[in-house]
Amino acid sequence: MKPESGVSGVSGVPRASGAGGETPVRVGVFGLLGSGNLGNDGSLEAVLGYLRTAHPDAAVDALCGGPDVVMARYRIPATRLHWYRGEYRTASRLGSMVGKGLGKFVDVLRTAAWVRKHDVVIVPGMGVLEATLPLRPWGFPYSLFLLCASGRLLGTRVALVGVGAAAIGDRPTRALVRWSARLAAYRSYRDTLSRDALRDMGVDTAHDEVYPDLAFALPTPSASASPEQPAGAPGPVCVGVMDFHGGNDDRARAEEIHRRYLDGTTRFVRALVEDGRPVRLLTGDECDASVVAAILDAVDSPLVTASEASSLADLMKETAAADTVVATRYHNLVCALKAGTPTLALSYAAKSDALMARMGLDAYSHPAREVDPDELLRQFRELERSAPEVRRTLTERNLLATRQLDDQFTALTSALFPAAHPEHALRKAS
Repeated sequence: MKPESGVSGVSGVPRASGAGGETPVRVGVFGLLGSGNLGNDGSLEAVLGYLRTAHPDAAVDALCGGPDVVMARYRIPATRLHWYRGEYRTASRLGSMVGKGLGKFVDVLRTAAWVRKHDVVIVPGMGVLEATLPLRPWGFPYSLFLLCASGRLLGTRVALVGVGAAAIGDRPTRALVRWSARLAAYRSYRDTLSRDALRDMGVDTAHDEVYPDLAFALPTPSASASPEQPAGAPGPVCVGVMDFHGGNDDRARAEEIHRRYLDGTTRFVRALVEDGRPVRLLTGDECDASVVAAILDAVDSPLVTASEASSLADLMKETAAADTVVATRYHNLVCALKAGTPTLALSYAAKSDALMARMGLDAYSHPAREVDPDELLRQFRELERSAPEVRRTLTERNLLATRQLDDQFTALTSALFPAAHPEHALRKAS
């Protein structure tokens, strides 16, 4: 397998989609989609919106973590990512260990068979090239490598679109990520840090571009005040929480990091309640429910409620209705910033800091590993005092993000659907 950069040298021109009896282009989407992570599903929704607008005749299906959810919510056919259903459960018994090991071999054939049926496969956004949260090499990194290797061998174009990447210390994980990126036909990133991380891991990124996170392409909700909120009263504060235990290199300190994060966040919420502020707790993944429950139990007040958002659109509506947002999960931040709400990041990775800088709010970031409730409260009050200026900045940055994502989708069409751009196909053939 010879590593390539960008699109050049990749065989397999997709069938044209359109009228005239031509076979529709076959597009697959791949990832931990429908598995409870709202950010991942929001990236999928953005790519599906692009496909339905720019390539309405494309036949689209998914290989994903939660096929039932994807089929029900997005109305596309979907196949389970792993043959072994207990892939992400700890294998403690012999039967589960054998099943998980056998699954690794079966998935080679299953992935190749699925890839072979497509002209193009898109990996929509997500932090697929990073290990900022605990990750094992034989989990998703292995699955992504199978996808990209199958695409290269079978002539199917695999595109990593608007993905996140970060430096990886674990050597097996780093090797799988590096080869996955090298074997992909197209790469773009959600921030410059991601492109730099891939370059530092030995991937030629000279022709790769950086665009805003795909979720910025989703519709923006209009703000609406809560019907229970008296006129002129301070609005709600959305606090996005996370089942945070540190990153891949923090396993030895995971519980200590979690305790400090939970204690600091709880004390901050309690301080807001003592000021008479309504607090709305947000999540971004099913695993975050335990943190919400712990805060509700510790801060026993009717002013603290929990959101039941089931999509990024729901989260955006919540953040649009808030006066201010303080959030940990990356896509909680994206939702708040896109809604134009003054936002403070409880940052757990460099990607959060990069996002806040892109949106002009780099002064409003606080480390999730070392939550200092007093300092956080000081930053929060400063943010609220600057709210009018912050809202103007976010309006400008959101308009720019929309234009840049239009460029992203135009570039994607040129790279992956040459039949829709014959002049591009001629240039590649000459």
